[in-house]
Amino acid sequence: MKQGQKKAMRRQRRKRRVRKRITGSPQRPRLSVFRSCKHMYAQIIDDTDGRTLMMASTVQKPLRGKLSGGGNRPAARAVGAELAAKAKKAGIKKVVFDRSGYPYHGRVRELADAARQGGLEF
Repeated sequence: MKQGQKKAMRRQRRKRRVRKRITGSPQRPRLSVFRSCKHMYAQIIDDTDGRTLMMASTVQKPLRGKLSGGGNRPAARAVGAELAAKAKKAGIKKVVFDRSGYPYHGRVRELADAARQGGLEF
């Protein structure tokens, strides 16, 4: 097994372990983060209905033109702010943060801080 595969498997194991305890409800949906090398994605999910309420990413048009790159900390900050603005418009104030097995550091932390500054509580 290659090194990249081992790393991905370890992250998936951490993700499953965290997801056993974290679930999103209509009162407190789950804010899930995914990061790739080139882009950042975040979505707010209601796990009881099994549907995504809203999402923001560096691939979408509102952010794609503004950013120099999609896989850096300023891009993560922009995604967090965009998602918080959409949530505020929809009336969502409280969420449960799901870092998806990634360390709470760098891009994941920037996204979380921007979402908090935008008005989300977690």
